[in-house]
Amino acid sequence: MNFAIVGCGFVADLYMAALANHSQLVLCGVWDRNPERLRAFTAYHKVKAYTSLEDLLADPRVQLVANLTNPREHYPVSRASLMAGKHVYSEKPLATDLDDARKLVELSEEKGLLITSAPCSVLSETAQTIWKLLRDGQIGRPRLVYAELDDGNVPAMNHASWVSASGAPWPAQDEFEVGCTLEHAGYHLTWLTAFFGPVHRMTSFARVVQPDKGIPNLSPAADYATASLEFGSGVVARLTCSIYGAHDHRLRIFGDEGTLGIDRIWDYGAPVHMSRRHKWTHRVEKYPLFGTLTGLGPKKVPLVRKPTVSGLGLWGKNAMDFCRGMADMSDALIANRPPAMSARWALHITEVVLAMQSPSVYGDAREINTRFEPLEPASWAL
Repeated sequence: MNFAIVGCGFVADLYMAALANHSQLVLCGVWDRNPERLRAFTAYHKVKAYTSLEDLLADPRVQLVANLTNPREHYPVSRASLMAGKHVYSEKPLATDLDDARKLVELSEEKGLLITSAPCSVLSETAQTIWKLLRDGQIGRPRLVYAELDDGNVPAMNHASWVSASGAPWPAQDEFEVGCTLEHAGYHLTWLTAFFGPVHRMTSFARVVQPDKGIPNLSPAADYATASLEFGSGVVARLTCSIYGAHDHRLRIFGDEGTLGIDRIWDYGAPVHMSRRHKWTHRVEKYPLFGTLTGLGPKKVPLVRKPTVSGLGLWGKNAMDFCRGMADMSDALIANRPPAMSARWALHITEVVLAMQSPSVYGDAREINTRFEPLEPASWAL
């Protein structure tokens, strides 16, 4: 799969760090509308620079475009790429407007092209292990999920010093104006929709908790949001996102016969812990030391395979393979099979995230209308 990158900002270096994991992905070149950023990126990575987006899209070698631009540019860049006959892998979200996201999916279907969006962590060893445990009925019928994506008080951190490998600064203004929910809720939602199917109904609440983030003329999006989600399968979940609350990336799934939990949703090889529910469960959950002393506490479950992520200790110490979604698209085209991450699924995630971040626009209690065909687990996790 010959691909090109549009957008050489902070996240592009994380894709470059993960590229070594996938020999089937061949980078033809990159483009960025900022000439200085483009020069720094190409000099650091020793890759070709296109002269314009049109130049990139006119290259017949390029089969897929990795759209790593600012979220507000996702729609026009992805649309132009599809119109040029290219498959598209977009950073999250698919678009910042639901109608625009729907137009992209319909255009891709009309042209027989693939499009989907990050994150691709549902293809991680940890996610696939949890999915297999659920399929095998290891905790009985799952009924309730608690999911947290709190990053600590980011505005108070020294984020001005956060610089990528090629020298791109962390885009603080963009991050604060786009909002942490639109940027991060997908990490949990992609897993949960893969496990439990589409969200049918949801209730959400969002607010700007910390208006002053130290950037002049900032128009901040909600920095706290929470949603209660009801899946078609009957599972109910509570999802919380913030850049103010204490750092917490946990996922906990409660079933009739046991519970599953992880502490680090961003780690592709995070340990999975499982505990059984029995007459002593209430004591174990209330007094963790009791569980340790009696051996009744959560047990670490072997992952379905050894984590294959190289370059551990990427920025932020997140062991994430940012290229795994693109690699699966490449493998799917070669094998003439559907990709693991479908366009309709990406559209569904977009609808849920937008409704969670902006309940005043999309409604604080609403039916979710988009649907998708059930996702298939990775062949190596069956």
